[in-house]
Amino acid sequence: MPGGLGPRTLLTLLIAAAALLVLGPVIPGYSVETFGDALILAIIAGLLNALIWPAIVRFALPLTVLTLGGFVLVLNAAVLLLAAAIAPGVNIDDVWTGIVVAVCATLITTLLATVLSIDDDERFAAHLALRRRRPGRRTEVPGLLLLEIDGLAHDVLQRAMRVGNAPALAVSVHDHGFRLEGWETDWSSQTGACQAGLLHGNDDDMPAFRWWEKDQGRAIVTNHPKDAAEIERRHSDGRGLLYADGASRANILSGDAPHSMLTMSTVLDRGRPGRLGQDYFAYFASPYGVARTMLRVIGEVAIERFFAIQQGRRDVRPRIKRGWEYALVRGYATVIQLDLQVAAVTADLLAGRPVVYTTFLAYDEVAHHSGLERPDTLAVLRRVDNAIERIAAAVPHAPRPYRIVVLSDHGQSQGATFKQRYGEELSDVVNRHVEGDVRAEDAQSDEGRSSFNASVTEFATRDTPAGHVIRTAAGKRLEEPEPDDEIPEVSVMASGNLGLITFPRMPGRVTLEQMPPGLIEALRSHPGIAFVLVRSEAQGPLVLGPAGSRNLTTDAVEGEDPLAPFGPYAADHVRRTDGFAHCPDLVVNSTYWADLGEVAAFEELVGSHGGLGGTQSHPFVLHPPDLPWPQEPVIGARNVHRILRSWLAALGQDAYREIEPPGESTSTRVDGASPAAMAEN
Repeated sequence: MPGGLGPRTLLTLLIAAAALLVLGPVIPGYSVETFGDALILAIIAGLLNALIWPAIVRFALPLTVLTLGGFVLVLNAAVLLLAAAIAPGVNIDDVWTGIVVAVCATLITTLLATVLSIDDDERFAAHLALRRRRPGRRTEVPGLLLLEIDGLAHDVLQRAMRVGNAPALAVSVHDHGFRLEGWETDWSSQTGACQAGLLHGNDDDMPAFRWWEKDQGRAIVTNHPKDAAEIERRHSDGRGLLYADGASRANILSGDAPHSMLTMSTVLDRGRPGRLGQDYFAYFASPYGVARTMLRVIGEVAIERFFAIQQGRRDVRPRIKRGWEYALVRGYATVIQLDLQVAAVTADLLAGRPVVYTTFLAYDEVAHHSGLERPDTLAVLRRVDNAIERIAAAVPHAPRPYRIVVLSDHGQSQGATFKQRYGEELSDVVNRHVEGDVRAEDAQSDEGRSSFNASVTEFATRDTPAGHVIRTAAGKRLEEPEPDDEIPEVSVMASGNLGLITFPRMPGRVTLEQMPPGLIEALRSHPGIAFVLVRSEAQGPLVLGPAGSRNLTTDAVEGEDPLAPFGPYAADHVRRTDGFAHCPDLVVNSTYWADLGEVAAFEELVGSHGGLGGTQSHPFVLHPPDLPWPQEPVIGARNVHRILRSWLAALGQDAYREIEPPGESTSTRVDGASPAAMAEN
């Protein structure tokens, strides 16, 4: 990189020495006489870290996660004590004083490095220096780097690039001719189904983020590792998008990648090849780097609490209550996981992996709680944009050329929740019209929390001393909750503004004629519900709205078409879901208020996704100009998968040349569409 590692290292040492000097008069039990003494202390500490840390980093990485950085603070203090014993004019009384000095010096250094924009450059240069010792095999066949920004809608990104909240992505369009394309998800606009389509080309029978399976007698939850592994087993043919020596980083499903890290479907697989975390060690090559990360997490927690309080003080609506637990999860998702992903993907590039796919969770996590385009949400988007820029800076150092594609799996739609608008939950509406036990299944599907749990679980599953330490310390907290043995009369689930109502004790699909009296009418006439999907014994699948209905077999409409507000492909999406083997007995979509683009989530989230309405169904693909995109609309993640595989084939990757099934379009074909709808398309 321009400028080399030396000048940055020297500048960092000078900043560290200045920090150590100014702390002398401030911290009791610590003293340093001159700037020269402080500089010698910084140099010795740096050399000791260079000697000690690499020897223990494989053990320290998981232990650092487990102790939330406490181990690193103690190690920093020990190194400073040893350095102070060698350096002239320096005194540190004890370990506790050393911890205070280490934390304060790291804080000052981090702040100044951020202002001077050298912190990330220093880490990147160190990462390159380490990985250059193990270069991948050089080839001229281009690789494909797929960077997913979870939950970012096409229109939101377009505005962000226009006003400067995604500057690196905007430069790719302005200076390099990248094309920003939109596509449309199916009815289930959520990560599980969309990634099944994107990575495996098969998103069949996934009606929501979670759903009840009567034949299994339990709920399936996409971001539970056991369920994610089962979903991948059902949908994989062994030749997913990443099967040919590809890498999966921080995804729900692996795409059959041989190299997988922080991927929900593989975290419990103890037989995976390779040593866990080997691609992250360059990032953690310095304990000060870990300490900086922990301080940034603390800063992110403070930022989250500030903006949460400000929303309440200014009465910003819609908003939800945000507590300290979420603030910690946000710190993990927007700092730790983001940094780990940059390190891992950079390592994949320098190893010459032919295809890499990673999901940046940060924007989606914050948008759920703060809103789609609130100031703190857009600040996180800028951070993701910067992460992408850092990854792109590694491409010239890779042993093969790369094409970078940035995409999203779905968008989000904003709005006050169903409970906020009407003072009751969907389960309350159902409960008034049925007899027996109505179970409102846990609607909180916090992907950030699940991702953190998965990362710790992944460390714990390895047969290493560190894995044993984590298994012992965490105990049962790493285990997934056991399903309730008692099967309820009625199960009510939420997936954003999509509601799923199932009668688990009644076999097969419960029909309109079997429904409890008054339930259908109560649902279809509720002001917060746009339509209900139900199967009729006499008429087949019906979509029922407050002022009309649509027969999905004939496409005949009586009164007002309840699907009219949701676009020309809405009937195809709903028809396809109706054909799933595990389609719920009733599927409910909230009202869509087009004036503000708002929906009413059935879970307590400001920004939500999972159903129809607004920008949640309209993600994007940002791609280089030499990779062709169809002229006609692209519908469904499985069709985006076909496009991505065609790009791999066009780039010269022979493993992907066979994938185009005869007679099928890569774009507008919608599985389950009626003949009339197919003709229209």
